[in-house]
Amino acid sequence: MIRVIPAIDIMDGKCVRLSYGDFTQKKIYDENPSEVAKRFEDAGITRLHLVDLDGAKQGKVVNFKVLEKISAKTKLVIDFGGGIKSREDIEIAINSGASMISTGSIAIKNKVLFKEWLQEFGAKKIIAAADVKDEKVAISGWQEDSGISIYDCIKDLLADGVTQVICTDISKDGSLAGPATELYKNILNKISDFTLIASGGISCIQDIEVVEAVGCKEVIVGKAIYEGRIQLNELSKFSI
Repeated sequence: MIRVIPAIDIMDGKCVRLSYGDFTQKKIYDENPSEVAKRFEDAGITRLHLVDLDGAKQGKVVNFKVLEKISAKTKLVIDFGGGIKSREDIEIAINSGASMISTGSIAIKNKVLFKEWLQEFGAKKIIAAADVKDEKVAISGWQEDSGISIYDCIKDLLADGVTQVICTDISKDGSLAGPATELYKNILNKISDFTLIASGGISCIQDIEVVEAVGCKEVIVGKAIYEGRIQLNELSKFSI
């Protein structure tokens, strides 16, 4: 059974969503992210994907106080991403209540450092984030094309010891246009023995069922929940 992981994206301490990763296309959904997280927990959800958008922009963890509040108010298992660029950032995230961290660009830009993190903290605590445009991995807040194919990227990550990869199709993110099913199918046809976490484009319960059918073990859902396309009580049939 696929695990559904709701997302909370934080900007200026508020719960927001972007469209296509564009910081100019943001919509504020709630002034109090910890209350949103509590509603998730009350619905039976156990996992949370928390993204520090200010951190992603500034290249360091910024909204750790929000993480602290959510961790204090709930028992959610939180993976935290956005601005994780140093060991200090990881320590801040973990000390503030994160069970895992997710990071993208560093795995490509500084492979030596990334491998050190994997060895020190373990693959259960480090989730690699691979953001994709036209089957190529984008880095630096989606602004830069790495020139590396998603397939080669994931193979390299697994060789380094990664076991979990969040894959976001940038063209789908925040669009409610449906997931990148063909991309996930192609990845899983070429590469196996890892947890592929689908992200981007989920608009309804059927989309979750589709990514489950192609073999994704987990799926991140954001805007569809905030826009009322998916009700929290509908998620009870999944591993939440």
